Amino acid sequence: MPKRRIPGLSPNPMTNLIVTDIALRGAGRLARHFTEKALLRTRYSREDAEKVVEGRSMAQTLAAVAVARIATRSVPGAIIVGAGILGKSFYDRTVGTREARSEGRKQIREQMERSEK
Repeated sequence: MPKRRIPGLSPNPMTNLIVTDIALRGAGRLARHFTEKALLRTRYSREDAEKVVEGRSMAQTLAAVAVARIATRSVPGAIIVGAGILGKSFYDRTVGTREARSEGRKQIREQMERSEK
């Protein structure tokens, strides 16, 4: 059986795997930032949307990564994370739309302030 050549930058398949992983993670990050900014621009200016995205703390980033990993690793994880998101949405609605909006706007302002430091 003839050996098949793996296309890539390097003849080393592990190097190609690492390069592909870096490229996919970079593209995913760009897509995430673009989507977040687009969502925020429905209510905030372009500059403010960028401040919100850039002002995310390390703890927020790590928490988001951990929750996403839990949700994508297994069906029970996806169910737990989905239930948590639904629970938070229901909680915000029971607390009151005005209070939930007020709290969210306060958190957004704090995040914008972090990006300016």
